[in-house]
Amino acid sequence: MSADTSATALSRVKNIVLVLSGKGGVGKSSVTTQLALSLRLQGHKVAVCDVDLTGPSIPRMFGLEGKQIHASSAGWIPVYADGEEKGLGVMSLGFLLKDRGNSVVWRGPKKTAMIKQFFTDVVWGEVDYLLIDTPPGTSDEHITTIESLRDYFPACSAVLVTTPQDVATADVRKELNFCRKVGLRILGVVENMSGFVCPHCSDCTNIFSSGGGEKMAQEFGVDFLGRVPIDPKFVLMIEEQNKVVRPGDDHPHGAQENGLAVGAKSLLEKYQESALCGVFQPIAEGVVQRVENGETTVIV
Repeated sequence: MSADTSATALSRVKNIVLVLSGKGGVGKSSVTTQLALSLRLQGHKVAVCDVDLTGPSIPRMFGLEGKQIHASSAGWIPVYADGEEKGLGVMSLGFLLKDRGNSVVWRGPKKTAMIKQFFTDVVWGEVDYLLIDTPPGTSDEHITTIESLRDYFPACSAVLVTTPQDVATADVRKELNFCRKVGLRILGVVENMSGFVCPHCSDCTNIFSSGGGEKMAQEFGVDFLGRVPIDPKFVLMIEEQNKVVRPGDDHPHGAQENGLAVGAKSLLEKYQESALCGVFQPIAEGVVQRVENGETTVIV
């Protein structure tokens, strides 16, 4: 990858935040999605790059499955989750797969080439925060991402995601050590799935215990950004955002067009009304504050 090519593609990107975890199944994509939505609601221009090549879930999270990437003379154009406003762009290998169930069976060199294309051939445009959703572990995708962004390290930092249990924090410790080895600055730790919010009474029960992420952050001397519970209403919001309305069905949003409700609220509008929005806004504000003030931690 030539430095000139990457400089052109990323020249208008102000800050790059990697969402990392050494453990699978802790909800990195959910945290990336909520961080992107929260930053957008704060007025920032946001883009999300999905480098989880074998499990690209970002298109589904934003309700963009089936959308196509368009090419221009300058390069690939991201798919925008907020339509004509073009303030929330998304790029993922998932847009290049014909079906969600298709498997990606690639060796390291092909993965490397794909990730480099995301940073050289995508027209990201003017972006305040480029969020990079990563796979679990410290694999080819992580190393290639870090090497591709080496010239942008002053603008790069990481948010680490864990769940409260010891089995999760034990693996996330490895990711903290990875950040130490590559010199990646850490904004803080998010403890995801910290409690379960009952959809009926809204009480929160600590089914996976609580406090493991905060304890780990203190141990490594990094900031603790906050806790995010499991909320079934958020899951339902994500899964049903493009729900097809059958002919003749009554729909609270009125008329139908091509099977979808006309005038249905956007994902941003739905998220703004959700309980998790209030939970995540302080986390997003903490990220912005630390980025703007340079309040990051480099583990030594």
